[in-house]
Amino acid sequence: MKYEDYKELYSQLKQPSDIDFLAKKLRIDRELLLVLYTQRTVRDATRRFYIVKKDMKKIAKEWHHGTSIASIAKMINFPPVLLGLMLGAEIGLPRKQFWKYVRNPESCHDKRLRKELQQMADEDMIYSPKGSQVQTDRGVWGEKKLENWLNRRELKYRTEVQLRATHTKTPDCLLDKPIQINGKKVHWIESKASFGDDIELRKNARRQLKPYTDLFGTGAVVYWFGFVEGIEPPEGVVLLPGTYFDECDRNEPIGKHY
Repeated sequence: MKYEDYKELYSQLKQPSDIDFLAKKLRIDRELLLVLYTQRTVRDATRRFYIVKKDMKKIAKEWHHGTSIASIAKMINFPPVLLGLMLGAEIGLPRKQFWKYVRNPESCHDKRLRKELQQMADEDMIYSPKGSQVQTDRGVWGEKKLENWLNRRELKYRTEVQLRATHTKTPDCLLDKPIQINGKKVHWIESKASFGDDIELRKNARRQLKPYTDLFGTGAVVYWFGFVEGIEPPEGVVLLPGTYFDECDRNEPIGKHY
């Protein structure tokens, strides 16, 4: 995706309703827009976390006066579940108990809090149990898609789960024998069910991609929802869009073995 197009989309995804609106208006895949909205929301919440935390006594006072957590979250444009978690520390609701109530509001005996917990979970697409499950399922979907591609080519590999017993840093797939992708020797492939912009790539490079090249040699990372044109991966890493695997199925029956 061109940088200008990406920034235009990213800037318009300010609230959940923007996802369906833009999907219909621009005829863009809704899942891609949900991924972009998720990345924007998480980054904004991370950036503003301590700013909001500094105002928690004021927020708690507002809540005690009858304003719901979801309403306050909407006023300050902050994820409701995350705000509720932060407020819980201020009003004497332990973190463990908070998550128990969010996952099962009926277990909360406080009528007002039970109603608000349900409302928070319904309105938070990212930090609610349902939102977290969507992100987990998306990650599993990407990993299975990669494994299916390797299996169709009868390429042998070890998965992240299999590697954990022997390695502290584990790519999603470590090939028994390297293959050639885009003219590069690839020993491992990492699956990312996200969109690759500069921020995402830098984070992944620091936490995962660079350690993988140090341990296993050159490899590849696939961003299933695409990436910004022109971004540079770290040395020794091939950057792939999700469409690569569909095109490869049509044009290249099997990757070249070394």
